[in-house]
Amino acid sequence: MTTDAWITLAVILAVLVLLVRGRVSPAVVVFGGAVAVLVLGVIDADAAFSGFSNSAPITVAALYVLAAGIEKTGALTPVMQRTLGERGSYRLPLLRTVVPTAGASAFLNNTPIVAMLIPQVTSWASRRGRSVSKLLMPVSFAAVLGGLITVIGTSTNLVVSGQMATLDLRQIGFFEIGKLGLPIAAVGLVAIVALAPRVLPDRRSARAEMEEAGRRFSVEMIVEPGGAIDGKTVEEASLRNLSGLFLASVDRGDTTIAPVRPETVLRGGNRLHFVGPIDRVVELQEMRGLRSAELEHVLDLDDPSVSYYEAVVGSRSPLVGTNLRDVGFRSTYQAAVLGIHRAGQLLKGRIGTETIHVGDTLILVSDLGFRERWRDRADFLLVAPLDGTPPVATSRAWVPVALLLAVVGLAATETVPILEGSLVAAILLVASRVVSPLEARRAIDIEVIVVIASAFGLAAAMQQSGLAATVATGLVDTFSGFGDRGVLLGLVLATIVLTELVTNNAAALLMLPIAVSAAGATGLDPRGAAIAVAVAASASFLSPIGYQTNMMVYGPGGYRFTDYARLGWVLTLTVLVMTVTLVPLIWTA
Repeated sequence: MTTDAWITLAVILAVLVLLVRGRVSPAVVVFGGAVAVLVLGVIDADAAFSGFSNSAPITVAALYVLAAGIEKTGALTPVMQRTLGERGSYRLPLLRTVVPTAGASAFLNNTPIVAMLIPQVTSWASRRGRSVSKLLMPVSFAAVLGGLITVIGTSTNLVVSGQMATLDLRQIGFFEIGKLGLPIAAVGLVAIVALAPRVLPDRRSARAEMEEAGRRFSVEMIVEPGGAIDGKTVEEASLRNLSGLFLASVDRGDTTIAPVRPETVLRGGNRLHFVGPIDRVVELQEMRGLRSAELEHVLDLDDPSVSYYEAVVGSRSPLVGTNLRDVGFRSTYQAAVLGIHRAGQLLKGRIGTETIHVGDTLILVSDLGFRERWRDRADFLLVAPLDGTPPVATSRAWVPVALLLAVVGLAATETVPILEGSLVAAILLVASRVVSPLEARRAIDIEVIVVIASAFGLAAAMQQSGLAATVATGLVDTFSGFGDRGVLLGLVLATIVLTELVTNNAAALLMLPIAVSAAGATGLDPRGAAIAVAVAASASFLSPIGYQTNMMVYGPGGYRFTDYARLGWVLTLTVLVMTVTLVPLIWTA
């Protein structure tokens, strides 16, 4: 390999290591990689930052705004409210849910679709005594499968299409990827409906833990210095035989008393740790001589102006690696955390000092405007009300729907390119005041846009340094004994593995030049190889970290990390087999 190829390889390996470790924002990592290959002289500035002028990230940004308009107006609510239905144990409700979910995801960003369905599905399961863990993962997987049907189904499809133009390949037609994606989606949905009720475990959601496993819910109260119970024993303070509540420990600061005896004397400033059902915990707020350690600004949790939410912490949240006390959660977010749900259970102990992890679900109480303030911020991947109330369809819901249909129709008939159509639609949404300029800005995931644009620079470095050709040659030599399909198998496998480790867009852009080079050395069609990479990069079913919607359902579904592979390996194998089988038949060199 050339010196530039070695430099590019070193930079890409460093980028992959940092992305896998997850301690630095993906946008910072990938952008830093693009700057590195520029500074080290592998490529020039035009190539390093070519992604920022490419149509793909701009189109993705415009489609984010269009999806925000549909979410805000509740345009999909009438359809999604009828999905689960009233009859059936699991399979019929699943069928009624995953099919429209996949259909909607073929044309819309799947994040708001899943965000809208999570509270509805959770509420439905709670009312019927069903396990929500058998429903939410299938919803996420259906959204992923739906994104394989059209070129706007996922940002990855648009990214690959945009990069193909720089490799002198014709871009992907609107429904062209559906030649492969639609059969995969159909088989995948059948597998989901047939297998999910059987292979997915019964897990308690965050909501179920709060409502049904009350003894695991904990809250801390502080003894008011000089208050009504300062200096009294537990028995004298009437804290021994509370209905449904249990005083687990008394923290004096320098020592902790557990178990607590009736004769234990309470002193001002002591922290009392109670466990019990949430409705009983609320009663503690009314006891004289006690004040809440976690809910200091909440006076009446039964007040109609107060709402309960579950907020999922994503990888880009500033909360990751900190704790509620250090970030001043109550003052920063105007909300109070009632509990932290992680890996299928509520955490015990002092939640104020618990380190926040990616995927944690915070059960919190705040005012009615909390969701509007924080749903489009990086702090939370999902903000969903615990009452499961879906957004109400407004009288202007037809506007974003009409614009979406126009974009799809014009792009499908090749009358107006996707870029121009989506940009005009986004501008019209703002001009008609369906979406405000601030809402439009918040709807655009800048992190995703920067990752996409920056990854173009790394892909260009791989191409120009000869690294892509070298890797492709090694891949062809390794798998050539199995023919062209063997080489395609190696490409798809590598893409799937990379997607589960890093972002799907970065995986697609890094694998695309390798796929095109490999196709040139075999009998594979370069466009077919590129589309195979796009599909494989979007097919993330093995872990919660590979795809955003998988992480969104992680906490609300009460899942553990290994639960995803129970159903995901079947869908991954489906993608693998069908891609290797169909691509050489559909796209011929």
